Amino acid sequence: MTGPTEESTTAGVYGVIIGAAVMASSHAASAGAVIAAVLVTLVVYWSAERYARIVAQRIHERRRLHAREVRLQLTTGWEIVTASTLPAAVLVGLTAVGVALRTAVISALVCSALLLCVAGWEAGRHGQLTPLERLVSAAVAGAFGVVMVLLKVTLH
Repeated sequence: MTGPTEESTTAGVYGVIIGAAVMASSHAASAGAVIAAVLVTLVVYWSAERYARIVAQRIHERRRLHAREVRLQLTTGWEIVTASTLPAAVLVGLTAVGVALRTAVISALVCSALLLCVAGWEAGRHGQLTPLERLVSAAVAGAFGVVMVLLKVTLH
Protein backbone atom coordinates (compact mmCIF):
# COMPACT_ATOMS: atom_id res chain seq x y z
CA MET A 1 0.00 0.00 0.00
CA THR A 2 2.94 2.33 0.45
CA GLY A 3 4.30 3.34 -2.92
CA PRO A 4 7.40 4.94 -4.30
CA THR A 5 5.95 8.47 -4.17
CA GLU A 6 4.03 10.52 -1.64
CA GLU A 7 1.10 10.70 -4.05
CA SER A 8 0.94 6.94 -4.59
CA THR A 9 1.06 6.26 -0.86
CA THR A 10 -1.66 8.85 -0.25
CA ALA A 11 -3.82 7.32 -2.96
CA GLY A 12 -3.30 3.83 -1.52
CA VAL A 13 -4.32 4.82 2.00
CA TYR A 14 -7.30 6.75 0.69
CA GLY A 15 -8.31 3.79 -1.51
CA VAL A 16 -8.28 1.33 1.40
CA ILE A 17 -10.43 3.69 3.48
CA ILE A 18 -12.92 4.25 0.65
CA GLY A 19 -13.05 0.55 -0.21
CA ALA A 20 -13.68 -0.34 3.43
CA ALA A 21 -16.43 2.28 3.66
CA VAL A 22 -18.17 0.81 0.63
CA MET A 23 -17.89 -2.71 2.04
CA ALA A 24 -19.18 -1.56 5.43
CA SER A 25 -22.20 0.20 3.96
CA SER A 26 -23.02 -2.36 1.28
CA HIS A 27 -26.27 -4.27 1.35
CA ALA A 28 -25.25 -6.43 -1.61
CA ALA A 29 -26.35 -10.04 -1.68
CA SER A 30 -23.12 -11.53 -3.01
CA ALA A 31 -19.37 -11.07 -2.80
CA GLY A 32 -19.29 -10.24 -6.50
CA ALA A 33 -21.78 -7.43 -6.00
CA VAL A 34 -19.78 -6.04 -3.06
CA ILE A 35 -16.56 -6.16 -5.09
CA ALA A 36 -18.30 -4.51 -8.05
CA ALA A 37 -19.57 -1.72 -5.79
CA VAL A 38 -16.08 -1.21 -4.36
CA LEU A 39 -14.44 -1.24 -7.79
CA VAL A 40 -16.95 1.15 -9.40
CA THR A 41 -16.76 3.53 -6.43
CA LEU A 42 -12.96 3.55 -6.45
CA VAL A 43 -12.83 4.17 -10.21
CA VAL A 44 -15.29 7.05 -9.81
CA TYR A 45 -13.14 8.51 -7.01
CA TRP A 46 -9.99 8.07 -9.10
CA SER A 47 -11.66 9.73 -12.11
CA ALA A 48 -12.95 12.64 -10.03
CA GLU A 49 -9.57 13.15 -8.37
CA ARG A 50 -7.72 13.08 -11.70
CA TYR A 51 -10.25 15.45 -13.29
CA ALA A 52 -9.90 17.85 -10.35
CA ARG A 53 -6.11 17.80 -10.70
CA ILE A 54 -6.29 18.56 -14.44
CA VAL A 55 -8.75 21.41 -13.89
CA ALA A 56 -6.72 22.83 -10.99
CA GLN A 57 -3.48 22.64 -12.94
CA ARG A 58 -5.05 24.44 -15.88
CA ILE A 59 -6.56 27.13 -13.63
CA HIS A 60 -3.40 27.77 -11.64
CA GLU A 61 -0.99 27.64 -14.56
CA ARG A 62 -3.39 29.72 -16.71
CA ARG A 63 -2.71 27.76 -19.86
CA ARG A 64 -3.85 24.81 -21.90
CA LEU A 65 -2.15 21.59 -20.77
CA HIS A 66 0.07 19.64 -23.12
CA ALA A 67 -1.04 16.11 -24.03
CA ARG A 68 1.84 14.62 -22.03
CA GLU A 69 0.70 16.51 -18.91
CA VAL A 70 -2.83 15.17 -19.29
CA ARG A 71 -1.46 11.68 -19.97
CA LEU A 72 0.67 11.89 -16.81
CA GLN A 73 -2.40 12.79 -14.75
CA LEU A 74 -4.39 9.93 -16.29
CA THR A 75 -1.70 7.33 -15.69
CA THR A 76 -1.06 8.05 -12.01
CA GLY A 77 -3.01 7.62 -8.81
CA TRP A 78 -4.21 4.10 -9.61
CA GLU A 79 -3.23 3.03 -6.09
CA ILE A 80 -6.59 4.41 -4.99
CA VAL A 81 -8.10 1.45 -6.88
CA THR A 82 -5.42 -1.22 -6.52
CA ALA A 83 -4.78 -0.83 -2.78
CA SER A 84 -8.02 -2.64 -1.99
CA THR A 85 -6.90 -5.79 -3.80
CA LEU A 86 -5.98 -7.72 -0.64
CA PRO A 87 -9.24 -6.98 1.24
CA ALA A 88 -11.17 -7.88 -1.93
CA ALA A 89 -9.22 -11.14 -2.21
CA VAL A 90 -10.04 -11.95 1.43
CA LEU A 91 -13.73 -11.35 0.72
CA VAL A 92 -13.78 -13.46 -2.44
CA GLY A 93 -11.62 -16.22 -0.98
CA LEU A 94 -13.69 -16.63 2.16
CA THR A 95 -17.01 -16.68 0.34
CA ALA A 96 -15.56 -19.16 -2.16
CA VAL A 97 -14.92 -21.62 0.67
CA GLY A 98 -18.42 -21.19 2.08
CA VAL A 99 -18.01 -18.49 4.71
CA ALA A 100 -21.15 -16.37 5.11
CA LEU A 101 -21.04 -13.07 3.23
CA ARG A 102 -21.39 -10.95 6.38
CA THR A 103 -18.49 -12.76 8.07
CA ALA A 104 -16.38 -12.51 4.90
CA VAL A 105 -17.06 -8.76 4.66
CA ILE A 106 -16.11 -8.25 8.30
CA SER A 107 -12.92 -10.23 7.68
CA ALA A 108 -12.12 -8.05 4.65
CA LEU A 109 -12.70 -4.97 6.82
CA VAL A 110 -10.32 -6.33 9.45
CA CYS A 111 -7.79 -6.86 6.65
CA SER A 112 -8.29 -3.22 5.63
CA ALA A 113 -7.75 -2.08 9.22
CA LEU A 114 -4.53 -4.09 9.40
CA LEU A 115 -3.30 -2.59 6.12
CA LEU A 116 -3.96 0.86 7.53
CA CYS A 117 -2.07 -0.04 10.71
CA VAL A 118 0.89 -1.15 8.61
CA ALA A 119 0.73 2.12 6.64
CA GLY A 120 0.71 4.07 9.91
CA TRP A 121 3.64 2.05 11.23
CA GLU A 122 5.58 2.58 7.99
CA ALA A 123 4.83 6.31 8.11
CA GLY A 124 6.33 6.36 11.58
CA ARG A 125 9.36 4.35 10.51
CA HIS A 126 10.09 6.56 7.53
CA GLY A 127 9.30 9.67 9.57
CA GLN A 128 11.93 8.62 12.13
CA LEU A 129 9.42 8.47 14.97
CA THR A 130 10.15 6.73 18.28
CA PRO A 131 8.60 3.28 18.80
CA LEU A 132 5.83 4.81 20.92
CA GLU A 133 5.11 7.45 18.28
CA ARG A 134 5.06 4.74 15.60
CA LEU A 135 2.57 2.78 17.67
CA VAL A 136 0.37 5.85 17.95
CA SER A 137 0.71 6.45 14.19
CA ALA A 138 -0.33 2.85 13.49
CA ALA A 139 -3.24 3.06 15.94
CA VAL A 140 -4.56 6.28 14.42
CA ALA A 141 -4.36 4.88 10.89
CA GLY A 142 -5.94 1.59 11.97
CA ALA A 143 -8.75 3.45 13.73
CA PHE A 144 -10.22 4.31 10.33
CA GLY A 145 -10.55 0.60 9.60
CA VAL A 146 -11.86 -0.19 13.08
CA VAL A 147 -14.61 2.39 12.58
CA MET A 148 -15.63 0.59 9.37
CA VAL A 149 -15.77 -2.76 11.18
CA LEU A 150 -17.90 -1.20 13.93
CA LEU A 151 -20.22 0.34 11.35
CA LYS A 152 -20.73 -3.00 9.66
CA VAL A 153 -21.30 -4.84 12.94
CA THR A 154 -23.69 -2.27 14.44
CA LEU A 155 -25.61 -1.06 11.37
CA HIS A 156 -26.24 -4.28 9.47
